[in-house]
Parts: sequence; structure tokens; C-alpha cells
Amino acid sequence: MSKTLFEKIIAREIPATIFYEDEKVIAFKDVNPQAPTHVLIVPKKPVPRIAEAKPEDHDVLGHLLLKAAEVARQLGLNEKGYRLVINNGPDAGESVPHLHCHILGGRKMAWPPG
Repeated sequence: MSKTLFEKIIAREIPATIFYEDEKVIAFKDVNPQAPTHVLIVPKKPVPRIAEAKPEDHDVLGHLLLKAAEVARQLGLNEKGYRLVINNGPDAGESVPHLHCHILGGRKMAWPPG
């Protein structure tokens, strides 16, 4: 089975601008930004999408969200706000089958988002 784009970034086979990394997650700049600040935070454990997460993924999923908030704070997004987005499946905009959370900020967000 071939590696996803994110697994290649985690393995340093593809370069990325990394903002945060620990043993469970990595956060890096999105190459196709949809906001002035657009960072992806990705669990190192390959979970294809949130719908396929299992009970044993509980710790990494909680860690992912807590670290997303920490990265957003470090990027200076707390004052005006930011959006966290997790896509599930192609109709939701999922382009890489590896669970990830988008951290979007630096502009006013519209609602509804789609």
C-alpha cells in the first residue's frame, strides 16, 4: 500500500513548512491556502477519516484538537478567531485520505461555509 501525501511529509520525504510536531501530531502550512493563515494538523497514526476512527484513537483525536488550539494561539489567531475544519469523504472536500484538521484564520469567515 502506498503512502499518503501526509505520511510522506511525516517521513520527511516531501518538504513542508512545519509549525509544530510531537510524537502524535504534526502541523504544517497548507500548499493551497484558503485563508491568510491555513495550517493542517495531522495525526502521525494514519487514520483515513474521522468516520473510520476507532475507540483506540480516542487519545490521538483529543490530542489533535488540543494541539490545533495551541497552534492557532501560537499563530496569533486567538484574538479575532479561527475555524477548525475536518472533512470526511469526497463530497465534503476531502482530498487526502488521512485524517487532518484545517486551522483557518486571518480573515472573516462566512457562514454557511459551503
